[in-house]
Amino acid sequence: MLRQQDVGHRIVVRRIVGIREGRPLFSDALGDLVELSETHITLATDQGRLRVPVGEVHRAKRVPAARRPTATAVAALELAADEAWPAPVRGRLGDWLLRSAAGWTGRANSALPVGDPDRPLPAALDAVQRWYADHGQPALVNTPLPLAAPVGAELDARGWAARPPVLVQTAPLAALAAPAAPPARRTGAGLPPVELTPSPSDDWLAIAAGRKGGLPDAARHVLTAVEKIRFAHLYADGRLLAVGRGTVTGEGRWLGLTLIEVLPEARRQGFAGRVIRALVDWGAAEGATRAFLQVEQRNTPAVNLYRGLGFTTHHTYLTRVAPA
Repeated sequence: MLRQQDVGHRIVVRRIVGIREGRPLFSDALGDLVELSETHITLATDQGRLRVPVGEVHRAKRVPAARRPTATAVAALELAADEAWPAPVRGRLGDWLLRSAAGWTGRANSALPVGDPDRPLPAALDAVQRWYADHGQPALVNTPLPLAAPVGAELDARGWAARPPVLVQTAPLAALAAPAAPPARRTGAGLPPVELTPSPSDDWLAIAAGRKGGLPDAARHVLTAVEKIRFAHLYADGRLLAVGRGTVTGEGRWLGLTLIEVLPEARRQGFAGRVIRALVDWGAAEGATRAFLQVEQRNTPAVNLYRGLGFTTHHTYLTRVAPA
């Protein structure tokens, strides 16, 4: 049977769904285990979240993880993420993207080596360094793995440092649309509303600035210059306590979730999940079928939150930093 250390991993559950002529009828479900309790097993499947009473479980076991995504799938998701976080200053090196946003966030100020740079790899990296030097910035390169492993090997040889690994996580919208659990507190006062707007309020921007260390003009472009976008505001007692940002990109397939933030005094009340589900409902109405987000691997509370909602890791990336 399953154990708590299996949470977050892929499992198969054989459940009893009926009796025919005195013999049990079985149905199998495959997905990622998101919760294991004394009474239920909850897993995220491609069709949505499935909550199975323990009494119906005939057999449950951990199975090997799904196959790694193809290089094409990694590239497509990275390009959708780029659309969702658009740098105001952009260049190209063959298929590679060069991005600058006055130093605000690594994603908007790094080269994305997806595709063919139209020159040998050493020459391409030399050109990346010249481009960022011309823009008065240190050179950064985002290396999606394993797609950009050859780029990473060349950067290793050149002595480039690496920032902490980032998980690019995905989930079917159907799995995220399940009703949220009631908040741990405020149950007597009812659930606080989540408002979605096409532009951020001043209070929303203040929370984002506090998380990201200010908001230069370039940051406002990154945050707002997307055609399909919504900013989530969760208020309680007239005060903004949680925010989030949703975009639909990648030919309308992908809902991108960014800047999901709950003020410290309002955490552990289910607010982040309510913000995410409000954005999921909007994204589904816009035609998106899957969601993605990016979270540092070392951010254990956030990783656990997203795992509990049904997210799994699609691939990882490292932000590589040129030697000083």
